[in-house]
Amino acid sequence: MATGDCHVGTYRLADGRVVDFGPSENATLRWRMIDGQTGALALQPDGSWRSTFGWTGRADGKRVTFSACAKGRVDFVGVSGKPISLQVTETTFKSGGVALVGRLLLPPGRSSFPLVVLVHGAEHNSALELNFLQRLLPAEGVGAFVYDKRGTGRSGGKYTQDYPTLAADAVAALNEARRLAGPRAERIGYQGGSQGGWVAPLAAKNVRVDFVIVSFGLAVSPLAEERESIEHDVRSRVPGKEGAKAADEFADAIEAVVTSNFQEGFDGLDAVRQRYGGEPWFKQVGGEFARFLLDTPDAEIRKAGPPLIAGVNVNYDPMPVLKTLDVPQLWVLGGKDRDAAPYETSRRLMKLRSAGRPVTLAIYPNAEHGMTEFEVKNGERISTRYAAGYFRLLRDFASYGRLRSKYGHAEINKTVRDINS
Repeated sequence: MATGDCHVGTYRLADGRVVDFGPSENATLRWRMIDGQTGALALQPDGSWRSTFGWTGRADGKRVTFSACAKGRVDFVGVSGKPISLQVTETTFKSGGVALVGRLLLPPGRSSFPLVVLVHGAEHNSALELNFLQRLLPAEGVGAFVYDKRGTGRSGGKYTQDYPTLAADAVAALNEARRLAGPRAERIGYQGGSQGGWVAPLAAKNVRVDFVIVSFGLAVSPLAEERESIEHDVRSRVPGKEGAKAADEFADAIEAVVTSNFQEGFDGLDAVRQRYGGEPWFKQVGGEFARFLLDTPDAEIRKAGPPLIAGVNVNYDPMPVLKTLDVPQLWVLGGKDRDAAPYETSRRLMKLRSAGRPVTLAIYPNAEHGMTEFEVKNGERISTRYAAGYFRLLRDFASYGRLRSKYGHAEINKTVRDINS
C-alpha cells in the first residue's frame, strides 16, 4: 500500500468547503476542490504534508495534516474536516464474456439522486484507483459508477481501443449501475473524457439514458483530429501560404504512416524532418501521433507504433451517431486544447444544435486537454488548476439536464472561432 492510501477520500471542512484527496504519482497525494483549485502533497519528516501549486512543483504555502487513519480527520490549512460517508458498493459484472470490476458510490442519506457512469479514456491506468470524479461528484449529490475498462486495473480481457467493444462495455456498466442503485437513481447517464467522447454517445444509442456529458472529446475522426492539431500548431507559428503548405506536408506525412499501421510512408516523414527540423517551431508541433513520429527512429516506430492504435478505427466518424442521438448532451471543450483541437468539433456541435439536436456546448477559452488552465515555462505548458466552474457544470447537467448559472469563464453555445473573433 502506498503512503497516504488510507487518507484517500473526500472531506467536508468546518467552513463547508469540500476537498478531495486522491492518489498521485510517487506515493503522494493530490488535493482538489470543487472550484478547481488543486495541488500535489508530499509527506514531510514531521508527518505533515506540504502542497505545491497545481502541477508546477512550486510551494504554495498550504500545509495538511491527517489524524491516524482510524480517526479519519484532516486539517487543511488550519481548517478541520472529516470524511464524507459515501455509500460504496464493489462489484464485478460481465460484458461479452469478460469480467469487469466496478464500484458504485452514492451520496449520503436516502434521497434520490442523479447517477453518472464514468467512461474511461485511452489511458491504460486503473479508473478505480485514479478517477477522482467517483468521489467528488457524490460529495456534491451526484452518484457515480466507475469501472476499470477491459485490460486495465482489476478488469479482465485484453486492452483495446475498439469503440464498439468499449461502448458495449459501457452499456453493461450502466445496466450494472442501474441495478445496484435501484429506484433511488432518478436520472442516469454517461460522462466520457477524451476518447470516452467517442464511446459514450455510441453507448447511449444502445441503452436508455437521460444525458451524455463529453469532456474534451471530439466530433471528428481520430485522423481529422490529428490533421487539425497539426494545422493549428504550424499555422499559429508560420503565417500565410507558407504555413498552410507546411501544415499539409506534416499532416500528409503523419497520415501516411498511421494508416499503414506504422509500417510505411517513412520517405515522406523523413522529408518533413529534413525540411523543417531546423525551424524554431518544429518541436512545437504536437498532435496525438505527430510528436512521437517526428522524434522517433523509423525502426522503433514500426515496433512501438501499432500498439498506439490497438483496435482504433482512425477514420471513425462520430457524426452519424450524433445526428440521430436524441439524448440531452453537454460537450465541454478547452479552447487551447492541443491534443484534441476544438475548432471543427465546436463548429459541428453548433450546427447540430441549430438543426434541433439537444446539444449544449461549453468552452473554457483558456483550458487545455483535461480541462486544466496552465502557465508556460521554457515553451512548455504546466497545468496550474482545473477551469473554475467545470466541476459544478458537470454536477448541474447531470442533475437537471441543463445549465443553470454562470460557470467561471465558460462560453456557452459558441464556436471557438466565435469566441476568438
